[in-house]
Amino acid sequence: MALTDHNDVFIGSTGDGHTFVVLNRPIRNAARYLTAAGFTAREHQGRTLYLLPPEAAQDAHERAGIAVYGLMAHTLDLVDLAWTTRQHGAGAATEWPEVAIRFADGTVTATTTTDSAHAILLQHGFAPAGAEGQYELPPGSGERDALGAVVRAEAHLYTDGLSVRIDLGLATVQDIPPVRPRPGAAPTPPSAAPAKRSSH
Repeated sequence: MALTDHNDVFIGSTGDGHTFVVLNRPIRNAARYLTAAGFTAREHQGRTLYLLPPEAAQDAHERAGIAVYGLMAHTLDLVDLAWTTRQHGAGAATEWPEVAIRFADGTVTATTTTDSAHAILLQHGFAPAGAEGQYELPPGSGERDALGAVVRAEAHLYTDGLSVRIDLGLATVQDIPPVRPRPGAAPTPPSAAPAKRSSH
């Protein structure tokens, strides 16, 4: 399962500034909410992505907010880790975030330029790692648990006025994982060869 597959709705940003929405279950009127807010539907590796281009970064916060308002009438299982949807995301968090959180190769790390983030990161399960200002979630944290810890830490940091940028490890839209296989969709192993009929 990919990071983007744990919630009904996942909102994220690619490294090149696209804002994307992944729907992991059918949601009534979702396409209408998203396209009315300015997102464009695009087929990608078995799933439909809803995209805002980098040029829309300045109003991504407003556009995503409009879409989320509609989607939340049908589900509260929604995660938004897109740095482009933060009000200060298109400015400070893009260029000089006070806290940068990165998902890469099964690990989650955080780097901060301010002492104000130290206690918050510790509170949400990060531990000091290496040089000053570097933190990491403990190895072996499940992907869903790590995602939850990042969501809570990001919200806490944001509430305290600290700019945060979350790097999902997706440089471009092409790096967004394909749709997860449905249960029972895996190929079944070949059965034993049928017994030969005897000839008369």
